[in-house]
Amino acid sequence: MSINDLPVLDSRSALFLDFDGTLAEIAPRPEAVALLPGIVPALIALQRRLGGALALISGRPIDQLDTFMQPLSLPMAGVHGVERRGADGTLSRVAAPALDALEREAQALADAHPGVLVERKPGALALHYRLSPQSECLCLALMQRAVQDSSQLSLLHGNKVVEVKPAGATKGHAIADFLQEPPFAGRRPVFAGDDTTDEAGFAVAQQHGGEGIKVGQGPTLARHRVANPSALLDWLRNGAARLVGA
Repeated sequence: MSINDLPVLDSRSALFLDFDGTLAEIAPRPEAVALLPGIVPALIALQRRLGGALALISGRPIDQLDTFMQPLSLPMAGVHGVERRGADGTLSRVAAPALDALEREAQALADAHPGVLVERKPGALALHYRLSPQSECLCLALMQRAVQDSSQLSLLHGNKVVEVKPAGATKGHAIADFLQEPPFAGRRPVFAGDDTTDEAGFAVAQQHGGEGIKVGQGPTLARHRVANPSALLDWLRNGAARLVGA
């Protein structure tokens, strides 16, 4: 699909973007990711031309996203909606049960299987097995047990990662909350993401009269698709240029 087949951004659009696999190529380790050159200037232009109605919706914590986005400061939902910073700077977090015992179990598994990485986030815990794909079943079984033992937790199985987080937090909930606040309220949402964890966001965007854009391969609810983050960057730049002449 070419960028000409994607939704056209206009002055009534609200743009929501995932991070890993969407604005940056997936890396072997979370800390090794690098933004595509030109992403930050494109987002600066879009934020201004959309009247501030641009937010990141990511599995990463907000403090990590801020580091990548400098000098740009954006509204953000981090940890799949566990934490959210509105356009006015207000930070809110979904309450989460203690995860210390699960973290110890996860670290024991990682110690026994080189390549498995434990990532503790605000209110959530992730096991990455990209560097140890043979450990997928072990990682999944451990996290499934944690979810079964607590009605307050839910499981996300993403691209070479399995994560436990509060049950009331999803990217869809985060987008819905943004759409109740200025400058997003009353606008048509467009959400781009690459992973199964983004499907809830696609669903909410399309339920609110907007569009979802899947980046890469795989089944999806999204009505649009681009091949990779580079193609999405072309669309973002094109959108910023169109908004100048609107």
